[in-house]
Amino acid sequence: MSESHVWDEVDAYFTAHLAPDDEALAAALRDSDAAGLPHINVAGNQGKLLQLLAQIQGARHILEIGTLGGYSTIWLGRALPADGRLVSLEYDPLHAEVAVRNIARAGLDKLVEVRVGPALESLPKLADENPPPFDLVFIDADKANNPHYVEWAIRLTSTGSLIVLDNVVRGGRVVDEDSTAPDVTGTRTAIELIAAHPRLSGTAIQTVGMKGYDGFALARVLA
Repeated sequence: MSESHVWDEVDAYFTAHLAPDDEALAAALRDSDAAGLPHINVAGNQGKLLQLLAQIQGARHILEIGTLGGYSTIWLGRALPADGRLVSLEYDPLHAEVAVRNIARAGLDKLVEVRVGPALESLPKLADENPPPFDLVFIDADKANNPHYVEWAIRLTSTGSLIVLDNVVRGGRVVDEDSTAPDVTGTRTAIELIAAHPRLSGTAIQTVGMKGYDGFALARVLA
């Protein structure tokens, strides 16, 4: 049995027992696929991890940068209390349209707002609204802008907030100091920003599974 096949089998086992899709989640994936969205959503067990992190945080306000079809948004939204709020930023209007339908089907449309447009344009507008600090920020958008997203996450959070930065391994390319690929340079700069920033304490974890070889970074906002 190949190594990648083992990864898939283990992920399937964990997901089936600990993070099975219900109809709303399964429908979100089906509709995303039918609309031609790329297959880059988080895996089910990763979605459950996001939900658990939000619950551990006691999150009432969540910011997501990169909605895609709303699959991760549903996992996160289900961690919120009845008076909570999740703002999700999505660049592509088609992706946002699919996500809005999926989120409504999951019964989360009163808690979740999807804003369409480049995140680096949406984030200043969001900051101008002076929202309550976000308890958790999940960053899963274009990797070249990861450093900017981390900076905005710091600005829009407060002491004790959690920042989750997805897809930081880049198939191992993150260690290539000579790479000029925007996804690699953006990710490396974001990791180095987390390491050096006086208000962040972070780490990064490599993962394997049905999404291949990847990983994520976690950073806690300090006083």
